[in-house]
Amino acid sequence: MPIRAVIFDYGMVLSNPQDPVAHRDLVAITGLAPDAFERFYWVHRHEYDLGNLTGASYWAQFARDAGISFTPRQIEALIESDVIMWASINERMLAWAAALQDAGLATAILSNMGAELLSYMRQEFAWLGHFTHHTWSCELGIAKPDPAIYTWTCEQLGVCPEEALFLDDKPENIRAAEEVGLQAIQFRNVDQLRAELQSRALLPNLPLPEALTA
Repeated sequence: MPIRAVIFDYGMVLSNPQDPVAHRDLVAITGLAPDAFERFYWVHRHEYDLGNLTGASYWAQFARDAGISFTPRQIEALIESDVIMWASINERMLAWAAALQDAGLATAILSNMGAELLSYMRQEFAWLGHFTHHTWSCELGIAKPDPAIYTWTCEQLGVCPEEALFLDDKPENIRAAEEVGLQAIQFRNVDQLRAELQSRALLPNLPLPEALTA
């Protein structure tokens, strides 16, 4: 069955890896060792992505877990740095998405995301409007790898799961997508994606990501 839609994760697919300066700022504000920061950072991230926590309540919970405290100004700074950390765009992937759109394919973003980053993106990223559909976990109240978020996205696109290609950096999200019938590729980098698309012939006669040239 031919692919009619490509569904992109945002973090680490359309975006670059975490901005190191913003990450360093976050760690510095907390005063924790980097490994301790990473441990506490992810404990309640899923609830934040689901919309069950705001940026302020997420960082307040972080502080309680870590046995520390933040001033209101520190929480504002944490939210700002957290947004900036995820706001650097993978221009090669965005260019490929635009090429697919120009070729007539439906494109969607399916992302686990907190409301503060989403608000920033809507304000700063006009290219969001070029995508056929957006699925944001914090607004839907469902997050990957829940099967319902994949089927809902396909329904909004008007395609069967078998007619959609899903890209995500996390293996658990890829497995869940495949279980509901989507074609799926775990994204590591643009050249790996290009090679896998070619070897699997998933998008015949359609644009591929540009190869990295010297």
